[in-house]
Amino acid sequence: MKAAAFAYAKPRSLAEALDLLERPGAKILAGGQSLIPSLNMRLSAPELLVDIGAIASLGGMELNGSTVRIGALTTHAQIEKSTLVRRHVPMLADAAVQIAHPAVRNRGTLGGSLALADPAAEYPACALALDATLVIHGKKGERRTKATEFFKGLFETDLKPDEILTGAEFPTGGESSFDELARRQGDYASAGLAAHRRDSEIRLAFFGVASQAILAKHAAAEAKKSIAAAQQALAQDLDPPADLYHSGATKLHLARVLLGRALARWNMK
Repeated sequence: MKAAAFAYAKPRSLAEALDLLERPGAKILAGGQSLIPSLNMRLSAPELLVDIGAIASLGGMELNGSTVRIGALTTHAQIEKSTLVRRHVPMLADAAVQIAHPAVRNRGTLGGSLALADPAAEYPACALALDATLVIHGKKGERRTKATEFFKGLFETDLKPDEILTGAEFPTGGESSFDELARRQGDYASAGLAAHRRDSEIRLAFFGVASQAILAKHAAAEAKKSIAAAQQALAQDLDPPADLYHSGATKLHLARVLLGRALARWNMK
């Protein structure tokens, strides 16, 4: 099956892209690793594809004080190989390695993954665990929103049809752990965990076990007592639905295994 007919535009500036987004049926194209298969299966049929790949200002990574800002068009491969990311927000580099296969990592982008909000994707969970801020642009200017407010549900975000996610800002510092369990390397995770500890705060963001990445607040509170207490409390945070390969109970078990591994890395008992 091939995509339905559509018009195509490749703006050279953010302002031009925002103008094009005002047209009926317009949709953003970044790396295309999620959108193109959707088009080919006719799950999506936009009237106009706005290819933002030539907008240089949407790429790049930089350290601003205690925050690493990553442009929306930065690829998974660039994040994976970045010395800056590895030094200051290593969770993102660890997550990038787990994404699909090299061909996908060379084209797929941070912004595309965050804006799609796939419940099995790595970056939304990382954004929650690191308490990231998402940078969004529209015709009225720039606005910022916390990751906890950005992700709304299954493939649903706070991003409006006439807005573009231009980047994300990740606080530095603390300790992180990232791990996922999949049937094969490159498959979607059956369960995954992005965990971060800064001072006395623990943030546990699970993915692949709900309709969106989710912070396990009860388990995080109990983690200060013991690993076993945190694992037991996880049932208050997660109620995973069954999928083609696992029952809900199995997915909860996998989440508990990942939680135990993360806390053990921090020498918690």
